Amino acid sequence: MIPLAGLASETGELLAEYKKYLRDGESHALFKERLSEEIGDLLWYLANVATKFDLNLGRCAEQNLAKCEARWGRLPTREPFDAGFPDHQRLPRELSVTFVTHHDADNGPFVRTMYMGKQLGNDLNDNAYSADGYSYHDVLHLSFAGVLGWSPLVRKMLGAKRKSDATVDRVEDGGRAIATEEGLVAMIFAYARDYRFLEGRSSVSTELLRMIRNMVQHLEVSACTSGEWERAIVQGFKVWREVKMRQGGTVEVDLNKRCITFRGT
Repeated sequence: MIPLAGLASETGELLAEYKKYLRDGESHALFKERLSEEIGDLLWYLANVATKFDLNLGRCAEQNLAKCEARWGRLPTREPFDAGFPDHQRLPRELSVTFVTHHDADNGPFVRTMYMGKQLGNDLNDNAYSADGYSYHDVLHLSFAGVLGWSPLVRKMLGAKRKSDATVDRVEDGGRAIATEEGLVAMIFAYARDYRFLEGRSSVSTELLRMIRNMVQHLEVSACTSGEWERAIVQGFKVWREVKMRQGGTVEVDLNKRCITFRGT
């Protein structure tokens, strides 16, 4: 507990010195000297904690740099998950999907998605006591397909399951993978609801990304970084907000550019 308490107390002293600098400005002539002293104390306690738990500080730093690169670095280049499969078993590199809001006999709204003149998937409604736009949640599945190159549900709806490989068809394109994706979308939607559906935001929490990666660790999409998932989520909700506001529209998905955009009606 001594080095852990030391980290907390020295951080407080560091903040106290900075508070003096904010108050006194350049007249706090000893600011850098005191700052250096407090940082040195923090380093000592940090090294003490690492030593006690048999950790190497250099290795910790390398892991942190790798984590930052995965989250905020350039999107990695990799072969598509369905590369090498017949064309009819691959996700289209580009596709346009139109969302149309209809009303039933009781004037209840439901959403139908269309692709190349045919219905894609089932009619959807919010399935909730209050309208929250979940009926448009297929936008998020399309964002997964566009940015990650992965969506067992979109693959099923397009009839592009990889049946030429029985194991891939069962594990990657089967019922459990589809249920996992649906669970992810429900979880991400619930998270986004608490943040105005990410309006004005360009990031999500590290905890959400960690949970996502934990849920997909048995699937091919586990190769995707936190940054890729974050991009898929942020882009997806940007388009979802447009579709919800206009109660429909056309969504453009580009797997080559790894993006999803709203084109309108």
